[in-house]
Amino acid sequence: MRIGIEAFITDESMRPDTLAKAAEERGIASLFVAEHSHVPVSRETPYPLGAELPRVYYRTLDTFVSLAAAAAVTSKILLGTGVALLPQRDVIHTAKEVASLDLLSGGRFLFGVGIGWNREEMRNHGTDPSTRGKLVDEQLTALKALWTQDEAEFDGKYVRFERSFLWPKPVQRPHPPIYLGGNSPAMVARAARHGATWMPIGPFTPEELPTSLARAESAGVPMVPSNLPLDPALLDACAEAGIEHVTLMFGGHLDAPPSEFGAYPKDEVLRRLDELAPFVERYAS
Repeated sequence: MRIGIEAFITDESMRPDTLAKAAEERGIASLFVAEHSHVPVSRETPYPLGAELPRVYYRTLDTFVSLAAAAAVTSKILLGTGVALLPQRDVIHTAKEVASLDLLSGGRFLFGVGIGWNREEMRNHGTDPSTRGKLVDEQLTALKALWTQDEAEFDGKYVRFERSFLWPKPVQRPHPPIYLGGNSPAMVARAARHGATWMPIGPFTPEELPTSLARAESAGVPMVPSNLPLDPALLDACAEAGIEHVTLMFGGHLDAPPSEFGAYPKDEVLRRLDELAPFVERYAS
């Protein structure tokens, strides 16, 4: 079983290239980077985890720029969006960013996608929160056309573009793996429709794992549990269930509160990565 990490990369955190290189040196399999374009001050939408919204949500670096920096100094670690808020993104620009990063990383990109939770943030991008699920379905179909066809076109209700050339094409064929993050039944069904991997968002307990596994098996989709705590019992349960890849929220569940995501000094980050190394080695073997 491969162990990856998820992180908020901010102007106050360790640089993404430094973090990725340190993680790769310790055998960590993947680095997923969170995305938020901005956070409206009105804060009408409650933070899903309760309490105050951690400052990292509105101080994140651009996800694709961060991953490009990470790709430039590494050669093995997988690099993913954790998750890209696709309903807030232009589909043509996103197609080019994904393909470019897959090319520059040598085929190491994982495209994590979410539909978002902050309704004010979506509206600022011109997205109607009530139709964002249908929008994402069209976007995913359109993206795959742009990645796989020499001359792609799309005429949907929400996404339209005329027959067009778009290069580069991704290194991975037919395109980088798509990971759909979210816990709703609709997201599991969406993963099945698009041939994607379901990425349920924790934290959850060993006792809750069978329910998620049953949902994935019923839909016929692979599952990569994400945002897990550093809990040996839960990791054992994942390994015993035959799960091949999990991600841990770096910072939030290594004895620190969520408000400190992305705010550690470099020596503290390295110490925490060292804490993970024995688990990485254990489950890899």
